[in-house]
Amino acid sequence: MKSIVCLLVLLVSLPAFSAEYSLATFSVDVTIPLNHRCMGVLPTKSKRIADSLYAHGFVLNGGPKPVVLCALDWCEIRNGAFEQWRTALAEAADTTVAHVLVTALHQHDAPVVDLDAQRLLDKVGLPNELYQVDWHDKTLARVAQAVKDSLDFASPVTHYGTSEVEVERIASNRRVVLESGVITYGRGSRSGGNDFMANAPEGAIDPMLKTITFFNKTKPLLQMHHYATHPMSYYGQGVVSADFVGLARERLQRDNQSIRQIFVPGCGGDVTAGKYNDGSEDHRQELIDRLYKAMTAASKNTIRYPLNQIELRNAKLSLPFHEGAHLTRMQLTADLYSQSLTTEKRILAAMGLASRNRVEGDHPLDFPCIDLGQAQIALFPGETFIGYQLLAQEYAGENFLMCIAYGDAWTGYLPTDATFAEDFKDSWLWVGPGSEKKIRDAIKKVIRK
Repeated sequence: MKSIVCLLVLLVSLPAFSAEYSLATFSVDVTIPLNHRCMGVLPTKSKRIADSLYAHGFVLNGGPKPVVLCALDWCEIRNGAFEQWRTALAEAADTTVAHVLVTALHQHDAPVVDLDAQRLLDKVGLPNELYQVDWHDKTLARVAQAVKDSLDFASPVTHYGTSEVEVERIASNRRVVLESGVITYGRGSRSGGNDFMANAPEGAIDPMLKTITFFNKTKPLLQMHHYATHPMSYYGQGVVSADFVGLARERLQRDNQSIRQIFVPGCGGDVTAGKYNDGSEDHRQELIDRLYKAMTAASKNTIRYPLNQIELRNAKLSLPFHEGAHLTRMQLTADLYSQSLTTEKRILAAMGLASRNRVEGDHPLDFPCIDLGQAQIALFPGETFIGYQLLAQEYAGENFLMCIAYGDAWTGYLPTDATFAEDFKDSWLWVGPGSEKKIRDAIKKVIRK
């Protein structure tokens, strides 16, 4: 009897473990105004809104701190603007900046926002050229308010589920070996009109669409879908759109309004739909149909698990700046101030200089991973190449891992060592060789085997 009493006293005195988790979702229209620049450097500004752009996301409560994930139908969020978003959403959800994950879809008929670059452009008489600052700040305030308001309508979440389905005839790697034996990374998003590019092998891709579903008992609350490819069919004509990825997501959303649908991009820096797309409107619809089919199949193929943990691990990631002759501080500054260059080239210079300042000022990237037990969600920076996603998944082994790209995108393209060795060059490349070891080390720190 005495031992039973002692046991009862012990149980009562132990710290209480809360098994109560909740999920709040939000969705905000973040469509750019007309006459706004797209992709940061496209010469044709927005002329027509084909479909609205959204910020979709959630707040997951019950862990040590609330976790926020926000996915925007924008091209990129970089440097100071990325920190603006994380800070505002952290305040709205009463959490820390480290617990906020922000990503962008990366379709090109959408904005690039970089506070540091725009401030440099302001100094040379190019205000609002990269993006319209006042519109951006008001948009961020609306999203932050939506995050805060969503907390009043949070639903209990008891389970989560994982699923993956193979996607057919969308992704193909940019890397192609020409008949001459020369290696090119020239298979862009609309290369399918070229017979050689259309007939070349898919190359290195991840063919799987992965989905995480959150449940209140058996009721699905939210589905987050993940696939690695540039989400572009046709673009650059001033027609604003979430393109085939966003349109497939919204089609699925209309099927059941009670389940919030989110799409997050995989590590598709070197992956496009170029083998299967020629840039025509007809092909956009085909890509929508194929992705929608995979999303629908994933929704019916889910393994459920009790939600018993929400952990976040984070590594600091300091990547080297590219030391190309065109990216020296002297050259970037000269290009920024040169009135003989096009506005687009001066914008590129401002973005490069902003990123160089970031690196030289010792402002490392965060490399976070949300661990739910049977599933992990990692956020990579910039236009991460598919090799890193495949590497991380190999490291994770049998664990379900979702590798989201397009966190802080100051890097532009983020190639592997093998790609650098093949002399990969692009105007959207600001990170330098030597990045792979640092990313491998970060993967080992935050991703659980």
